[in-house]
Amino acid sequence: MNYTIRKATKNDMPQVLHLIKELASFEKEANAVEVTVEELQTDGFSNNPSFQCFVAEVNTKIEGIALVFNRYSTWKGKAVHLEDLVVSEKMRGFGLGTALLDEVIKYAHNIGVKRVNWEVLDWNEPAINFYEKKGAHIKRGWMVVQLDKQGIKDYISKL
Repeated sequence: MNYTIRKATKNDMPQVLHLIKELASFEKEANAVEVTVEELQTDGFSNNPSFQCFVAEVNTKIEGIALVFNRYSTWKGKAVHLEDLVVSEKMRGFGLGTALLDEVIKYAHNIGVKRVNWEVLDWNEPAINFYEKKGAHIKRGWMVVQLDKQGIKDYISKL
């Protein structure tokens, strides 16, 4: 199969959002996506972008994405967080996920980070197996902690 892995452009964001929504549906959170195309365009393509995005393109259609952002580890130093690696359901098994992960790891290496982090749902065995085959260590004892928009608002109101 012929495909291209490249850095996303502002004009790719409608297709990127489509894949984000496909992932949310797969993760049984179809109504949880709040981000808009406009936010993705502003946040990813301003003078100080909040993220980098790589896309897998097949016949001019984006069939996969890897969205990353810089973070900092108090133990390791500079790190990259892989927020999402998504391949459209119909294109899984053709190497797009590997090619996107390869691009993320090359990006991380080129900017000199000491670690790449990401999360995977404990029930997503195909993804867990994929990541373990690539040499990733699954930290099964760690739990993800978040405050959503309402949680932040409630927290602030108590200060």
